Amino acid sequence: MSVDTEALLAVLADIHAILARQGNDFSWSSFPHADAALQKVDELSAAVRAGDPPLLMLTVLFAPTGPVQEVSLSSGWAEEFLVLADRFDAAMAGIALP
Repeated sequence: MSVDTEALLAVLADIHAILARQGNDFSWSSFPHADAALQKVDELSAAVRAGDPPLLMLTVLFAPTGPVQEVSLSSGWAEEFLVLADRFDAAMAGIALP
């Protein structure tokens, strides 16, 4: 798998910013609260920067009914999540999006 590290880090930065928004509802996700979600995204970003991306954990994060999608659905930004998920899939496949 040829991961586009730069694009992946951009997606993670964007999801971090969205998860940090006030008013997100984490009750249906595996994250107990925003701080836990942000910490996980930070850990994953650090691993990607170190050249050791945890591919399975990253995939779970953006999976259908995964923790980020659950937050998006209960917080009103499901369409925004779908765009990020497409960008994530492209980054994981090493495909540059316009």
